[in-house]
Amino acid sequence: MTDKKIANLIEIKVPDVGNVPSIDVVEVLICVGELIIIDQTVATLETDKATMELPSPVQGRIQQIFIKAGDKVQEGTLVATVVPTELENTPQAPVVAEVLAPVTEPVLATNIASIATASPAPQSVKSAQQALPIASSTTTRKAHASPAVRLFARELGVDINKVSLGSGRKGRLLKEDVKEWVKKIMLDGKPVSGAAAIPAIPVIDFSVFGEIEAKSLSKIKKLTGQNLTRVWLNLPMVTYHDEADITDLEAFRSTLNAEKGKDELKITGLLFIIKALVAAMQQFPSFNASLSSDGEQLLLKKYFNIGIAVDTPNGLVVPVLRDVNNKSINQLALELAEKSTKARQGKLLPADMQGGCMTISSLGGIGGTAFTPIVNAPEVAILGVTRAKMQPVWNGAEFVPRLMLPLDLTYDHRVIDGAEGARFMSVVIQNLSDIRRLLL
Repeated sequence: MTDKKIANLIEIKVPDVGNVPSIDVVEVLICVGELIIIDQTVATLETDKATMELPSPVQGRIQQIFIKAGDKVQEGTLVATVVPTELENTPQAPVVAEVLAPVTEPVLATNIASIATASPAPQSVKSAQQALPIASSTTTRKAHASPAVRLFARELGVDINKVSLGSGRKGRLLKEDVKEWVKKIMLDGKPVSGAAAIPAIPVIDFSVFGEIEAKSLSKIKKLTGQNLTRVWLNLPMVTYHDEADITDLEAFRSTLNAEKGKDELKITGLLFIIKALVAAMQQFPSFNASLSSDGEQLLLKKYFNIGIAVDTPNGLVVPVLRDVNNKSINQLALELAEKSTKARQGKLLPADMQGGCMTISSLGGIGGTAFTPIVNAPEVAILGVTRAKMQPVWNGAEFVPRLMLPLDLTYDHRVIDGAEGARFMSVVIQNLSDIRRLLL
């Protein structure tokens, strides 16, 4: 860094950064009248290859600032002038107070003037000067962070000066502090303005392109949208796709339904999927769990309640089947039919949709080959199902026709890693391919 004394001031200039003709000023982290210390960052500069902090070579009070964010500077550009701390005890000190007075609040300037009038002694002036930086520091807090952390914050659209005190050494902000601040803003659910806000979708008048009709969203769709947005922003989700051979299962299901009377409730393939899923959850407890709000504990559940996403005229709802592990296929068929009917009639109570451990979202009756279901937090996983179809499968000697069911498992990566997700899906597939495993 280049600095020299001129009329009892120290100049802070842009140092040699390696023959770079133009340097961008990203942030100016000081203000006129602020008391700074040696090595305190006064500005953040950025070239096309690196971001760097500009430290102060002296302890003192900022007398004047010559750059601002967005400026382009080069080696030797004057950044600021500083009055060294030791000069505050000299007769020149009142000059500093005179320079600083215009940038303070009116009440504070009046107080300084009254103190000087009542007692012109140097000690009184010194007291006035000491009062100034205290007021200044309470109104503006400059973040203490490395260039890498500042770059990380800018990439997230975060004003780093609004992040609370850092957890690093001497209050230095770390990337974790920025992440926690963003997480807190999201969990609060309050609208965020300024740099930390997610850019809004532009408002467009579609009527200029042709005729339109405005239709209000149902309350269910509004609430579902809010919940899905919250989950999408907070959970790192991964979706794993695979297929299960349900040829034998479907043959068994057809046999069961053929034995039933005309008015008896038929068995659907979804009921076997529910049973296969619960059997896998018993083998993998982390799938039957929720992460604590502070992210420090995994809350393992000893009960097995499965949510079933039901499409209704007003939107998607998820009634919960309770204690699935203790009920037969016929019992589950009756309960699912009752709750599905109540869902379509809009008669589900809040208690009917609470307490789920894991959710199944099935598009089997509609179609599709794969999709990415969103986890129904605070659950940690969801199983998606699409339409089964006959496919040629190699059995080691020849291709044979088999009924293959596409499955899509989305899970919270904070709780479940990729290997565990694949092993879990493998067990679900084994249970569906050979339903005799459900008896074990």
